[in-house]
Amino acid sequence: MRAKSTSLTIVADTLAVPRDFGSRRGEGTRRAISFGGGGLYFVAWQLAYLRGLGEAGAILDGADQLIGTSAGALVATAFAAGRAKAMHDQMVLLSRFPAVLAALAPSGQLAPSQTRALDLFGNAVTADPATVQRIGHAALGAATPSTATMRRNVALTVRVRRWPSASLSITCVDAYTGERCVVTSDARVSPAAAMAASSAIPGIFPPQPILDRFCMDGGVSGSGLHLDLVAGAERVLVFSLNQVPENEKDGMTKHAGDTSSEIAALRATGTEVIVRSPAPVPLEDLMSPGAVTDAVAKGQASGIADADEIREFWGTAERVESPRSGRIRSGRGTR
Repeated sequence: MRAKSTSLTIVADTLAVPRDFGSRRGEGTRRAISFGGGGLYFVAWQLAYLRGLGEAGAILDGADQLIGTSAGALVATAFAAGRAKAMHDQMVLLSRFPAVLAALAPSGQLAPSQTRALDLFGNAVTADPATVQRIGHAALGAATPSTATMRRNVALTVRVRRWPSASLSITCVDAYTGERCVVTSDARVSPAAAMAASSAIPGIFPPQPILDRFCMDGGVSGSGLHLDLVAGAERVLVFSLNQVPENEKDGMTKHAGDTSSEIAALRATGTEVIVRSPAPVPLEDLMSPGAVTDAVAKGQASGIADADEIREFWGTAERVESPRSGRIRSGRGTR
């Protein structure tokens, strides 16, 4: 009896997007924001900076593109959903209880498998495919908390259940293939899963299931900003943990100066760029719940101080639709 033949259909996704400024993926975009990575400290700083801008009357309405990476994925999602102020207030409240915030930044003794993955990431000075794959494979084998635990903690922090806007893109890295992935509303992935993947530091948090992939921190790709996704846009506001070479260090798949080079590459596409960063922060403070109070105070003060410059740069935007509707369109600006 002849065996019945079967055929298999291979279903591919469109998540993998190579980094390439020449593709000018931001062409036609008037305003964009890149919310960069930098740990719990930078989550608090960015939220407080936005709060300071708002208090001083500089409202960032009308963004056509929002890019979120690692810490910035949480902030970008809250911003797109109109929840940045609420999340800021929640962070201020939780800063009085560092033990509660520690759920987002687990500390204590790491298992050898965790240390191996974290050290591979921390000591890497390049994002070549082989290096990223080694980090990813170690992350897949690390004895971290469960994927569900991380998604739950992120969901409770940001409190956004549905993809908030078609303008939002969240970056992560396929832990097996090493490919840079960009998650948008088209992927039909929950915001919690995308945020958890984007902020899954190798060895600390587990790679997250995203469609048929397991994805880790977007910063493992060699960039915490992914500015190629907005190359060619008219103007971009960038929140970067560091922006000058002397404040950068080799490691975490980057050389000192790589961030500055990436910003220069964006400007070379004709994009007008403003970059905002906190003062240099000790590495150990980036994931320290005890440093959140300092981040909030400094971020808010910087936002207030920068309000006039940011207002002029951003231009006056007419709000056409609320971010909660899932779409944000720019109105006619003053610039």
